[in-house]
Amino acid sequence: MGTPCEIQLFATSKKNAEKAAQLVINDVNRLEAKYSRYKSDSFLTKINTYAATGKEISVDEETAGLLNYAATCFQQSDGLFDVTSGKLRQAWRFDTDQIPEQSTLNKLLEKIGWQRLDWAPPFLNFSVAGLEIDFGGIVKEYAVDRAATLCLESGVCNGVINLGGDIKIIGPQADGSPWRIGIRHPRKKNAVIKTLSLSQGALASSGDYERFILLNGTRYSHVLNPKTAWPVKYMSSVSVVADFCVIAGSASTIAMLKEDEGPEWLTELTLPHLWSTVSGLDGGDLLQETECYQQK
Repeated sequence: MGTPCEIQLFATSKKNAEKAAQLVINDVNRLEAKYSRYKSDSFLTKINTYAATGKEISVDEETAGLLNYAATCFQQSDGLFDVTSGKLRQAWRFDTDQIPEQSTLNKLLEKIGWQRLDWAPPFLNFSVAGLEIDFGGIVKEYAVDRAATLCLESGVCNGVINLGGDIKIIGPQADGSPWRIGIRHPRKKNAVIKTLSLSQGALASSGDYERFILLNGTRYSHVLNPKTAWPVKYMSSVSVVADFCVIAGSASTIAMLKEDEGPEWLTELTLPHLWSTVSGLDGGDLLQETECYQQK
């Protein structure tokens, strides 16, 4: 998935651990092949081929589930979490130091908006030709949750899944001790701002430090507001702990997109969280050490 991935498992035998690990690897590869926007033969590419000409397509149950979750995120974020906003990557290239022209962004905004889709499961109708779907903000977290479930179904009850910083705890370490997980500092390389001890649950973070353009002292991050087409500029990082990684991931992204309203929204969400602003302020209610998400 274009990022370092790690599986740590404790099992009754090496054979059982290898079996569970291979199930996870196979499923992650399956999801990447199915939903990658970079693969010409992926199902997502097929969807967007239909979208290009404003046609209707019937989707399978798994894809319908992802679209239903996308619809929920769009609603709960007041339209800020929008799986049609991936089209903005045509203008924002974070491997360069070029800022797109507003006229270019305006043209793309005409082809962005979940509200412009007609989603009536299992049929997805693109009433506006040129719209696209991008599951980049959902599928990796969904893969993490599936990986943990596959391990548990295989009889492996102790371990941790980490796909590019999206983490799900299968269960505590073999001796019952929690996993110690550091939350990256958004400005200091190889530094952490807090270390959590987790025996269950999931952790996901969103920030402006992975992909960005730094130009004349201004940081333009890859977290883009689908209403303005411009990067967020209030928070530098958000981390959320939840039962499922897909929830933690979407919550952290929505908080980033809500700018200065993000901290209050996180508080109302009542999930453990930690945030930092670009000016150096930080806050949240992540509990200390083993108090956080311990098994009873």
